Amino acid sequence: MKKAVVCVSFGTSVPAGRENITAVENVLRQAAQDRMFISAFTSPTIRRILRERGETVYSPAEALEALRSRGVTEVLLQPTHILRGHEYDKLKREAAPWRDRFDSLRVGNPLLSDTEDLRTLAAGLSAAYPQQNGETLVLFGHGTDHAADLVYPALQTAFRLAGRTDVLVGTVEGWPAFGDVLAQLKGGKTVHLVPLMLVAGDHALNDMAGDGPDSWKSRLEAEGFAVRASLRGLGVMPAVQAMYRAHLEEELRKDGI
Repeated sequence: MKKAVVCVSFGTSVPAGRENITAVENVLRQAAQDRMFISAFTSPTIRRILRERGETVYSPAEALEALRSRGVTEVLLQPTHILRGHEYDKLKREAAPWRDRFDSLRVGNPLLSDTEDLRTLAAGLSAAYPQQNGETLVLFGHGTDHAADLVYPALQTAFRLAGRTDVLVGTVEGWPAFGDVLAQLKGGKTVHLVPLMLVAGDHALNDMAGDGPDSWKSRLEAEGFAVRASLRGLGVMPAVQAMYRAHLEEELRKDGI
């Protein structure tokens, strides 16, 4: 087999969160069933932790080396990243030195690549989390100091334009931050926290829904809100899986990959 797809994720060391990555991988594997399919994690820390547990996961470079040694000539690196942030840029940099070693080597698009993706994700999340009387749905994203952080307020706008004025989008490491979300909480005194991340991992378990005083759940409760939290990553949602599959299928139609 001369063609291959590499599903590239940041990775997770949280066993329960791994099912989110696996779910997306399975959908992509089905879409690329006539091609070799392997996985890679970009995080050295995650790979080290998994290696210490007895599991070896390729880095992107290791995946490309393995494919080259097997005679693969055309490769698509399909990321499961949410946006075109630092991790996506890093993946493109890591892929660059390998381009002359394959007849074709491309990096596909992350989940949110254009305005249509924003509208599609907003519709999928709206269906998964219908509006509840007196409750505000707060989507908890990672955030970044990269310009791609603009995706988060843009997503909130997509919800507003679709009529979901009960939805707020915040981030733990970007903008909008916790204070920005808190300032918008009006009316209902109930908040539903939901991860806006592929995996409901450490950030969701601790920074969003943890019992510590600095978690969003604790800080909102201290402000007098009743808070419930869902610990379901985006990866297990069929609507999100369909978006990743659509991105992959679009790439596979190009240049004979």
